[in-house]
Amino acid sequence: QVQLVESGGGLVQAGGSLRLSCATSGGTSTMGWLRQCPGMEGEFVSIITSSGGSTSYADSVKGRFLISRDNAKNTVYLQMNSLEPEDAAVYYCAAGGRFWSPAEDRGMIYWGKGTLVTVSS
Repeated sequence: QVQLVESGGGLVQAGGSLRLSCATSGGTSTMGWLRQCPGMEGEFVSIITSSGGSTSYADSVKGRFLISRDNAKNTVYLQMNSLEPEDAAVYYCAAGGRFWSPAEDRGMIYWGKGTLVTVSS
């Protein structure tokens, strides 16, 4: 069982930046970030392969968000820049997915409890 713990969420003004972190209990696998607004379906944000060699982003965040990982620290990051009110959501870290999966959740198996990002206009 892989445990994931997110941190780094908070309140930021539009145009600002936040960096989310996700600490894993161990092992390396394809990991990613998804987000969910209240009453809405979850939305894919970004994914990274186990080596960090390949990444992918939702069109809505491309050019603004950057996913990375430090396998020595068992941590995945999501640098979020130029934040918009539409980015406000609970962000979930996930692991065990498939990079090329067409599913919105990319087949992720393990999930963190989420961290709240609020963007004020």
